[in-house]
Amino acid sequence: MPLLDGARLVTPDGVLDPGWIELDGDRIVGLGPGAAPRAPDEQLDRALVVPGFVDLHVHGAAKAAYMSGDPEQANAVAALHRQHGTTTTMASLVTGTTAELEHAIGALAELVEDGRLAGIHLEGPYLSEARCGAHDPALLRDPEPASLQRLLDIGRGTVAMVTLAPEREHGLEAIRRVVDAGAISAVGHTDADYDTARAAIEAGVRVGTHLFNAMAPLHHRDPGPIAALLEDSRVAVELVCDGIHLHPATIRLAAQAAGPARVALVTDAMSATGVGDGDYTLGAQAVQVRDGVARLAAGGSIAGSTLTMDAAFAFAVRTGFDLPAAVAASSATPARLLGIDDEVGHLAVGLRADLVMFDRELRLQRVMHRGSWLHPPDPPDEVGSDNLLTRRE
Repeated sequence: MPLLDGARLVTPDGVLDPGWIELDGDRIVGLGPGAAPRAPDEQLDRALVVPGFVDLHVHGAAKAAYMSGDPEQANAVAALHRQHGTTTTMASLVTGTTAELEHAIGALAELVEDGRLAGIHLEGPYLSEARCGAHDPALLRDPEPASLQRLLDIGRGTVAMVTLAPEREHGLEAIRRVVDAGAISAVGHTDADYDTARAAIEAGVRVGTHLFNAMAPLHHRDPGPIAALLEDSRVAVELVCDGIHLHPATIRLAAQAAGPARVALVTDAMSATGVGDGDYTLGAQAVQVRDGVARLAAGGSIAGSTLTMDAAFAFAVRTGFDLPAAVAASSATPARLLGIDDEVGHLAVGLRADLVMFDRELRLQRVMHRGSWLHPPDPPDEVGSDNLLTRRE
């Protein structure tokens, strides 16, 4: 049973500095403060060790996309993000035709069922044309009950989250249908006013998709969905911490308003992640990536990100999150939302041995997945070159 000693471990009970952790197969079987109870197998020299990251919102990486419905592409996406600490990942789909969505859901459902993915996230097609962002406005539509139910049925219980605009016709009914199916109902890409957002929360919404981005802005006389999502203790909010989607002051404001148990860091990563600048697609939309920033070729709207969770975690800490809050936002809270916090999301006895190790400058060192160390990620001038935090420092 490998025993690692001399780390700074971020646990649900606080930071153990120094601390030790013992593993058996793919499980954590012991951990504690101070010196290890026996001669360790490895000394970690006060490296920071946190639980594997859980990303609720990721579309692609490595020139691949979950929307393709191609298992090889899905495996490539998951592998790239896993190298950067995301040991549990959702597969987020963008707006597409009915046939495209049905194909992607049906194919990805098998990968969820065999444990390679944590679930499928439908970001669209039930979004607002006024706040469509990088989604094709021609393909947006109302969440008509039969249409939504068919997508849920094709998923066979693997659709774990649905983002929609509650102001659309059938919006509140759709929220209740998603919740009844055992999935998370999320509000995003919405032009809803405050009262409609409140009604959506009462209907069962529990997540605000990439808060602030692609939604009606906060105004002192017209607070819109942002105020409704932040003020309700039942709702968690996604934040894209890449220095592009949100100003650091906005991140701090949201985190202070929601509290650490209600923030989920997400990447919203697209296919250029880990590859570099160039021309790509997001769904059917042409995307240009320049200096690591993804924007629609037509119109310039932000089109996801090239972010990885190791960079999001480090950015959050440097923005003002303390270590327990950053771990909650990147691991514990998303795991709780998915109902898998008895398996992942914490460093605790009995949970899966998914570990992420950083040096003192918050640079990623190693990732352990299911008890095995992965090969380290390629150096910054190859895979990972568009880690925005690294590029800006």
